[in-house]
Amino acid sequence: MARVLGGVGLAGAVLASLPLQAADYTGPNVDEFIGEMTRDYGFAAEQLHDLFKQAERKQAILDAISRPAERVKPWKEYRPIFLTDSRIAQGVDFWRENEAALSRAEAEYGVPAEIIVAIIGVETFYGRNTGSHRVIDALSTLGFDYPPRQPFFRQQLKEFLLLTREEQVDPLTLKGSYAGAMGLPQFMPSSFRAYAVDFDGDGRIDIWNNPTDAIGSAASYFKQHGWTAGNPVVARAKVSGERFEEGLTVGLESQKNAGEMRSLGWQFDESVAGDTAVTAFRLDGAEGDEYWLGLPNFYVITRYNRSVMYAMAVHQLSQLLAEARGEQ
Repeated sequence: MARVLGGVGLAGAVLASLPLQAADYTGPNVDEFIGEMTRDYGFAAEQLHDLFKQAERKQAILDAISRPAERVKPWKEYRPIFLTDSRIAQGVDFWRENEAALSRAEAEYGVPAEIIVAIIGVETFYGRNTGSHRVIDALSTLGFDYPPRQPFFRQQLKEFLLLTREEQVDPLTLKGSYAGAMGLPQFMPSSFRAYAVDFDGDGRIDIWNNPTDAIGSAASYFKQHGWTAGNPVVARAKVSGERFEEGLTVGLESQKNAGEMRSLGWQFDESVAGDTAVTAFRLDGAEGDEYWLGLPNFYVITRYNRSVMYAMAVHQLSQLLAEARGEQ
């Protein structure tokens, strides 16, 4: 991650940056935002005007975020996208190369190494696909030119400017996804400021190029969202009777506990206590319908990406990674 010499700060970062490009971000909306940043956070207006003159409106980003939603893939199509021999093999390599950091993260945060590796594997293929857009372009484009989610992205732009000041990095150099997600774990700026950690103790947080910081930051995110060390993630279920469909969860928030699910005809591991909050779902698997209970740690994975299939992909990839590593 490109850094700025200590004490130079945002002003020096901007002035020492690339030559001025097309002044895409000027006008009342930008002026209002700059006024808010100077009033509420002590930024210098002139520095921010210089910065936004170098930010570029990217039509490709607007096209990407406005694209009609694809058909939701069934599990039997979704699973093979993420659970591949290549992702498993390269995940084992990543685990071996970063074993010390992963072991320490598991000890400090209680999050298993295989879960951390799986998250980074699903998000960016272990850092290979972290995004090629300048974050300042992505968040300016979406914050000023995408009305449907303007408040969210303008807040992320604010968080981004604050993190570049706090971390003393040049805001024009940081890259990410078209939506502004950054680094190996694909943190949005607000998540970076809330959960990212300097896990190698070198005085900087670098989730772009430093796997140790990325590992610690992902573990920190899980811990702060309620991950419980040693607890399972899911329980496979069998269903019977006429009322089992009443147990299926709408959305991701738990609506019933394990005891209530049993009374509706769901049979699963007896070790799951009756008062455990669960998310119950049915997946269209390669060999027919699969019934699962997501336990509290499963819910934590959905805080990273609010999707049952995403959380299952992370969980099952983590299992395959642990198995593959154990065989070596």
